[in-house]
Amino acid sequence: MPSRNGATFAIVILFLINILNFYDRNVAGALVEPMRREFHLTDTQVGMLGTAFTVLYAIIGVPLGRIADIWSRKRLLGGGMVIWGALTALAAVVTSFGGLMVSRLGVGVGEAACAPTATSWIGDLVAPAKRARALALFMLGVPVGGALSYFFSGPIAQAYGWRTAMVIAAIPAFLLLPALLSLHEPARGASETHSYTEARVSMWSVLRIPTLWWIIASGALVNFNMYAIGTFMPALLGRIHGLKVGAAGIATGILYITGGIFGGIAAGWIGDHIIHKRKNGRLLAAALIMLGGAPFAYFGALQPKGTLIAAVALWTVAYGSLNSYYGLVYSSIQDIVAPAQRGATMALYFMAMYLLGGSFGPLLTGRLSDHFARRAANAAGSTTITDAAKALGLQQAILIVPVLSVLLALVLYMGSRTISADISRREATAALARIA
Repeated sequence: MPSRNGATFAIVILFLINILNFYDRNVAGALVEPMRREFHLTDTQVGMLGTAFTVLYAIIGVPLGRIADIWSRKRLLGGGMVIWGALTALAAVVTSFGGLMVSRLGVGVGEAACAPTATSWIGDLVAPAKRARALALFMLGVPVGGALSYFFSGPIAQAYGWRTAMVIAAIPAFLLLPALLSLHEPARGASETHSYTEARVSMWSVLRIPTLWWIIASGALVNFNMYAIGTFMPALLGRIHGLKVGAAGIATGILYITGGIFGGIAAGWIGDHIIHKRKNGRLLAAALIMLGGAPFAYFGALQPKGTLIAAVALWTVAYGSLNSYYGLVYSSIQDIVAPAQRGATMALYFMAMYLLGGSFGPLLTGRLSDHFARRAANAAGSTTITDAAKALGLQQAILIVPVLSVLLALVLYMGSRTISADISRREATAALARIA
């Protein structure tokens, strides 16, 4: 078992890297409006930037996840940081929509190394009963990184231009790299409560676990919502509530960091307490939280101009409920798979999560926004799509988030009905391996 101080320091460094991961991932969302104006983009094209990122991220993540199970996770993650930092900076010199696309695709390649390596690493640092809190802390990088990106990128873009904001976003990757390389990487299975023997197994064998299919479906749904929110929230606050890019970024950052931290911390605490009472508790709690957050997203989307505080408050709760997903569900994944399969399992999960969810979130929401905007313009008798029509179109399109939150709750509930048997099956397999 790794020392407590060494494990804590490693988790903190991995947490900081994940903050940067999501800072650079969300920077394009924070800068949507100035980029859209400069390159005359439609909301569908804006969504395509996010979709292209997530498709490549998902595909490249599978071989990287397998590599994370058999090679140095430290070197793999370090290489990914260099790539995503360099390609984030590249956006500062692009002159077309195609150049923006190339930049975001490169960021996707680099960032695909982060989650499989880091979650596998954390699994070997922390005992099973405490993993929900450790993984929840790591995944606080989602709201904190996103919030910092919106806090800083929007105001920097307003003051110095969006290209400068891209360069500043790229710098921390190279500052954090030495800290990562200084860490001691634990042996696989180091934190297991029983002796562990690593066996060579097919990375696809995990697909025989029934609960993993429900978890994969839930990942697609939560990622759809998270990427729809991340791409269009600043634009929604700008169009409906009249905020400039800097103020819209700050408002989005407030709801990200407030809701995200509260949701993540609550999920970690709930997950590590409820697992002592019932094996399916983490997934059952996640289902209830997703269902409870749906009405907040619905009413947050429908707030009219002049109700900015109410809109941000409602979206804060909705985002917090979605962010609680990670600590509860990621720890559930590690409950049902062996240490030697964690990197590959997370990569397969992310492939489905992003291909079936994250890739459609920005694109479908953007297409819905353009469709409803055109319909609003036609209803007003206008031959062009006005700013008012674009605002109404996006407001109606974002209602897909609460609808899918309800479906997400149902999928997680179905997973909670099978996970107890899958945990027992894995424990029995481990016991037989020890005897043999």
